[in-house]
Amino acid sequence: MTDTCTFSIIIPVLHESKIINTLLDSLDCLTTDESFEIIVVDGSPTQDTLQVISRGNVMKYASRQGRGHQMNEGAAHATGHVLVFLHADTFLPPDALSLIQASLENQGYVGGAFSLGIRSQNRLLTIIAWGSTLRSRLTRAPYGDQVIFLRKSYFDALGGYQDIPLMEDVELMRRIRKKRGKIIILPTRVLTSDRRWKQEGLLYTTVRDLLIIFLYWCGISAEKLAKFYPWQNE
Repeated sequence: MTDTCTFSIIIPVLHESKIINTLLDSLDCLTTDESFEIIVVDGSPTQDTLQVISRGNVMKYASRQGRGHQMNEGAAHATGHVLVFLHADTFLPPDALSLIQASLENQGYVGGAFSLGIRSQNRLLTIIAWGSTLRSRLTRAPYGDQVIFLRKSYFDALGGYQDIPLMEDVELMRRIRKKRGKIIILPTRVLTSDRRWKQEGLLYTTVRDLLIIFLYWCGISAEKLAKFYPWQNE
């Protein structure tokens, strides 16, 4: 690993020991001539996810729980010129880094995200993914499961993610838009797991998420809304 690289892939985790190595293996398939580093930040006091990672080329850090805080911790250790924030249950297409590199050749863009795909045969989830992508194209405010990427210099100048229990991706994009930063939504899809809908129920999860997002945009704090998410109590 060199002192600096082009990309830093930052993966915040919480009790992801069952799937983390599958995700890391998938990153071996990335096709790019550019250098990249992988940073995993564990928000669990037991560091159970870090303990199962045997790869020597992964930078591992412990942090207190909170996705925004964990991603800031990863960014603080990153040497890449571009930060790629990847959820543990989301898979990048093989040409993801090449697509990011090509899009950021336009100096007008501060960053961007991918279109959303959900690994499921359920038609409703296909519609949800399509709707999420359409919404992000219209609002220029993608969610974290679309794999947000930003120039590190811009991210640092912006002050990183706000340390809030959820909606850190929405809040970040709100600040970028306020500062008139320009982002791109790539047409290529990333694939995220359908496990959340399976665990909590498809209808309940969909309605709750829409309601939470609506209430957040109406001014309800992330701290108050966090009680509707079970993982906040882990």
